[in-house]
Amino acid sequence: MSLVNIKIEGVSYQVEEGLTILEAAKKCGYEIPSLCAFNHGECSNGSCRVCLVEVVGARGLVASCVYPVNEGMEIKISTPQATEARRASVELLLSNHNKNCQQCDKNGQCELLHVANIVGAREGRYEGVKTPVTVDEISPSIVRDTSKCILCGRCVARCQNAHGMGILGFENRGFKTVVAPAENRSFVNSPCIMCGQCVSVCPTGALSEKSEIALVDKAMKEGKHVVVQTAPAVRAALGEEFGLPVGTPVTGKMVAALKRLGFDKVYDTNFAADLTIMEEGTELLTRIQEGGVLPMITSCSPGWINYAEYNYGDLLDHLSSCKSPHQMQGAVIKSYYAAKNGIAPEDIFVVSIMPCTAKKDEKERPQMQKDGIKDVDAVLTTRELAKMIKRAGIMFTRLPDEEFDQDLMGQYTGAGVIFGVTGGVMEAALRTVYFVLTGKEHEAIKFEAVRGFEGIREATLKINGDSINVAIAHGMKNAKVLLDEIREGKSKYHFIEIMGCPGGCIAGGGQPFVRPCFLPNEDDDILDTYKEKRAKALYSEDERLVLRQSHNNPQVKALYDEFLGKPNSHKAHELLHTTYKKREGFND
Repeated sequence: MSLVNIKIEGVSYQVEEGLTILEAAKKCGYEIPSLCAFNHGECSNGSCRVCLVEVVGARGLVASCVYPVNEGMEIKISTPQATEARRASVELLLSNHNKNCQQCDKNGQCELLHVANIVGAREGRYEGVKTPVTVDEISPSIVRDTSKCILCGRCVARCQNAHGMGILGFENRGFKTVVAPAENRSFVNSPCIMCGQCVSVCPTGALSEKSEIALVDKAMKEGKHVVVQTAPAVRAALGEEFGLPVGTPVTGKMVAALKRLGFDKVYDTNFAADLTIMEEGTELLTRIQEGGVLPMITSCSPGWINYAEYNYGDLLDHLSSCKSPHQMQGAVIKSYYAAKNGIAPEDIFVVSIMPCTAKKDEKERPQMQKDGIKDVDAVLTTRELAKMIKRAGIMFTRLPDEEFDQDLMGQYTGAGVIFGVTGGVMEAALRTVYFVLTGKEHEAIKFEAVRGFEGIREATLKINGDSINVAIAHGMKNAKVLLDEIREGKSKYHFIEIMGCPGGCIAGGGQPFVRPCFLPNEDDDILDTYKEKRAKALYSEDERLVLRQSHNNPQVKALYDEFLGKPNSHKAHELLHTTYKKREGFND
């Protein structure tokens, strides 16, 4: 990469050619106030004007987030003109903003408030008519409040960059402009996959998950038997809500906190991840051996399932019929666990702690209930769990490390843990498929070929002289490539893993926000490394466990012996499998 010579505030620097002024300034030790870049790489077109600077020779001030550096450029950040312009830009944004900060979901992590403090924005500088407000609370997953939207376009860019979709866009013109699905519809009346990636990048409270904390409170108040389960990715990120470095594993403290919150049982969804492998692996082998529909595609990610039903209704036979792990666990709790403990299923309230907003939508699917009783009653994101812990006054970092409840479904293997990262479901499946076909464990437990963060990865596993071709994709933009190959009859794969969120569940729409401006102790490149750090937390737990293959989980074996019979049995299909249905893109 060639270098160019620039000056910032009269000091000479050499920086990489092609950087924006904002990026170059950061590398040289200057943090220009901004609301787009240095967040998730989802910069719009510089419309907010918060990062204005002077460039000698340029006509007027320039938006540093979109203006590239060039040889000999002189940049001035702190001149009175630039300082006042940045402050005026923020004040104009505030003039059309709902300032109910105490009730806002982003309280404490609002980037608009953060930058307002930096530029010294003045109260009530500009007053006038506000843009008409839309509050969309119909979706079970995401709430949209245009009174808090600053039209930065980060959510629009994230939907396009992650999924190649345009669910959100700029509706209307001029002062009436809002960010919304087409025709300012609700999310539920659009082909939104409910993944929550837009929530992850929103700098204000304009987009947030739909909270279900009140549902949990109500169940406890009514005396329900409340059972909680936690997804693998939660333990890799929850600590960030309490000031711990990104990627700090907090399994033991998370369990301790859940027990202090009053849940009757605290289980790990990893148990059901092991169960999923037994069901899904058996389904795959049956399809291969009996000429079933191939490639088979994983079904753990509800965002991906939504995408498939909206966009690839002709390929739904390729999806595994397995429910996602937390739905499986809910079904087992309300049948096997209920019978063992003499509790009526309707008196059990199952809470799933998930890194995902799409799980809130998933639990409402008609296929996820039996005899009118839902498998899962409430889904809380990692962020919502943190709110409950803080509300209870629990000092998280001082908690001892405690163990999940061990009865019936308390044990899990390393294979279940790695479900939370892209490639993890595939690796877990391969560990068991290899054993089933050969009668022995794969010598190297890890399958390095399926690990990593490339958008599409592929590998070939040689077993008994036969080859099993597999592929992994995360984010619908990458998944589309593999799906189009299937549609065109060109796919060479037997098994494909697809996860809705880029990076997998570790970067789900319900995980803690990664905001560099609120993470002063993290590395400058945290936006480039946070997924790897969270993934490392899961892989390290896998390596610490004695049992690392799903078929070796003794409680899963007992579940089959005592209740289900065998993988893919009639009973297993009744409780653990589901169906899919082609959906139209827009609904009135």
